[in-house]
Amino acid sequence: MMTQDIQHTVLTRLISQVNRNVIGQQHVTKSMVIALLTGGHILLEGLPGTAKTRAVKTLADCLNLDFSRIQFTPDLLPSDITGTQIYQHEEGKLEFQPGPIFSSIVLADEINRSPAKVQAALLEAMAEGTITVAGETKSLPQPFMVLATQNPIEQEGTYPLPEAQMDRFVMKVTVNYPSSESEMDIIRLVRDEDRNEHKSATKMNATFEGNEWFSVETLNAAREAVKQIHVSDAIDRYLVDLVVATRCPEAYPQSDLADWIEVGVSPRASIALDRCSRAHAFLSGRDFVSPDDVRAVAPFVLSHRLSLSFDAVSEGINTTHVVDELLRQVPLS
Repeated sequence: MMTQDIQHTVLTRLISQVNRNVIGQQHVTKSMVIALLTGGHILLEGLPGTAKTRAVKTLADCLNLDFSRIQFTPDLLPSDITGTQIYQHEEGKLEFQPGPIFSSIVLADEINRSPAKVQAALLEAMAEGTITVAGETKSLPQPFMVLATQNPIEQEGTYPLPEAQMDRFVMKVTVNYPSSESEMDIIRLVRDEDRNEHKSATKMNATFEGNEWFSVETLNAAREAVKQIHVSDAIDRYLVDLVVATRCPEAYPQSDLADWIEVGVSPRASIALDRCSRAHAFLSGRDFVSPDDVRAVAPFVLSHRLSLSFDAVSEGINTTHVVDELLRQVPLS
């Protein structure tokens, strides 16, 4: 049985390995690992060229798990994701050919480039860990994690994800432009990769002793350790107060929350906030959740679950701003 210290060391090393190849996006890397520890799925949103796909591919390389990539396009069909029945002439019967969803780590690239019927095919897999083909339910491999990327909704040719699917992502992380210093490091990294195109820096670093220092056993042990992280009654109350504030914003008349929030978040948000706070505490080397853990993950857990009012949208208020205001207004009891 692995000790918690060893598990923490392995996960810290995983984060370091990814950050070595995805420069200037440390919050993205940490969020992906938090989602991995909770058994949830994560959505990365950002403009093209901000290393969303690279981040996911690098993480998959480090994890040493089965990996597949689904490039979402307007003409993609549900069967392109789930698989299909193929007639075998020799045997005279239909045989199921699994689709790319049958992998432990699935990159759903530019998920909002495909219409709703295709997105719905992914929803069942994310929600249930199964898919249904020709009336037959098939289980997906475990562990199973979807890491989706999308371009901002205002980009031409995108389809907004339905609320039910957004709620299935334990976290949504915005991938911003890197700082000027980070961009210089990016140029140098890619230059080195270009000079070693047959043996890229990404592969050299990401697979460094990969089979030895990370395994499914390591992941499962870390997930069990996260479940044992202590959460006090005061933290439980703080979690619930934050969530309830999205449903009853009028309880905070000194703020504009009531004018900004159209629909609050569901109990699924409370569960996600609890799980992510415990995972954040674990990565911080503690066996208990602090208020800082809750505040660190709240923007990523709550923002994509909020529905804003017309007034908020017209004023240019986004969900991240609303969550920041929630954290300012809701006290720790």
